[in-house]
Amino acid sequence: MSSTSVNRRSFLARGAVLASVPAIATLAGGVLAQPASADDTLPDYAPIPPSALGPAVNAQGYFVGRVEKNLYWVTDGTYQAAFLTTKDGVVLFDAPPTIGDNLQRAIDEIASANGVSGKVTHIVYSHHHADHLGASSLFGRDVIRVGQIETKRLLARDNDPTRPVPDVTFETHHTLRVGGERIDLAWLGTNHTPDNSYIHFPDHDTLMLVDIVLPGWVPYDSFNLNEDVPGSIAAPATAMAYPWKHFIGGHMGRLGTRDDMAVYQQYVTDLIDNIKIALGAVDPTPFFTRYGNNSWAAVKTFQDAQVAYATAPVIQKYTGVLAAADVYTASTAFHILESIRLDLGFGSQVHP
Repeated sequence: MSSTSVNRRSFLARGAVLASVPAIATLAGGVLAQPASADDTLPDYAPIPPSALGPAVNAQGYFVGRVEKNLYWVTDGTYQAAFLTTKDGVVLFDAPPTIGDNLQRAIDEIASANGVSGKVTHIVYSHHHADHLGASSLFGRDVIRVGQIETKRLLARDNDPTRPVPDVTFETHHTLRVGGERIDLAWLGTNHTPDNSYIHFPDHDTLMLVDIVLPGWVPYDSFNLNEDVPGSIAAPATAMAYPWKHFIGGHMGRLGTRDDMAVYQQYVTDLIDNIKIALGAVDPTPFFTRYGNNSWAAVKTFQDAQVAYATAPVIQKYTGVLAAADVYTASTAFHILESIRLDLGFGSQVHP
C-alpha cells in the first residue's frame, strides 16, 4: 500500500472521528477555545501497528468489500456497516451517520457490478445508539426496520427523527428471511447496551456484534462506554460459541477474525488480573493523609495510582499488538476496576 493511500485513509478516518464526536460547546460569550499547539501540549503515542489498519478508502471516503458470497461490508476507517444483496433487494445492517450517503453509493457500486437491485428493503439495527443508526432516515419510510424490543423502546424515548423505530421487533431470537437469505438475530443479555444484539449470518460464516471487540484495537474510552461491564466481559465467549470465520465489530477499518477475539479476551483477562492485584497492593494511606477532608482528591489520586499499577504491564505487553494500548487502557481499566469493586464486591471489607 502506498504512503499516499495510507495518509489519505488516515486523514479521512480522523475526519470521521471528529464528525462522530459532539462539537465543543461554546464557552463564555460563545467563543471557542483556541486549538492547542501539537508541538507544545499534545502527547506522543506509540505508532499504530500495521496489522490494525484496513484497506484504504476511496476518493469519496469509503471502502466496500466482500465478506463472503453476497455479504459485503462498508467502512470509512472508523465506523462499519454491512449489507446483504438478495433477489428481493438489499438488507442493510446499521447505518452510521459518518458513512451517511456513502452507504447507498457503496450498495449501488456492488449492485451495478453484480447486476442486482440496489434498493434497500430492510435495515437491521444492532442497538439504539445514534453513532450506528443516525443515517437510517436517509432510506425513507418504506424500508422495514428490524430491532430488539428494547431498541424500539429506547428509540421511542429518544425521539430522534434520524432513527425511526423498528417496525419488526423480537425479544430473544428472530430469524429474518429475505430473498432466500437467512439472518439469525439474538438478544442474549445486556452488554454494551441493554439492547445490543448478535447478528449471525450462518450461510456466510460471519458474526456481527457491535461495540464489544474492535479488531486490532483496544476498546474505546471507558471500555467502549459499556453500560454492563460484566455482560460485556462475558460477550466475547458467547460470540465465540457461534460458528463464524469473519467478524464485523462496527468500528475501525478492517474485519476481524477468531484470533482477534482471542487476543482481545486475553487483554481483558490480563487487565482484570492486574486490577485485582492493584486493589490490594496500593496503600491508600498517603493519599488520604495528604488530602485530609478533601475526600474526592484522596480517592481520585488513590484510584489513579491503582490504575497505573494495574495497567503498566498490560500497556507494555500490548503496545505493538493492539493499536492505542497506551491511549485508552487506563480509562478501560478504571471502568473495569469500578465494576470489580461494585458489581463483584472484590476487595470490599466490612468495618468491624
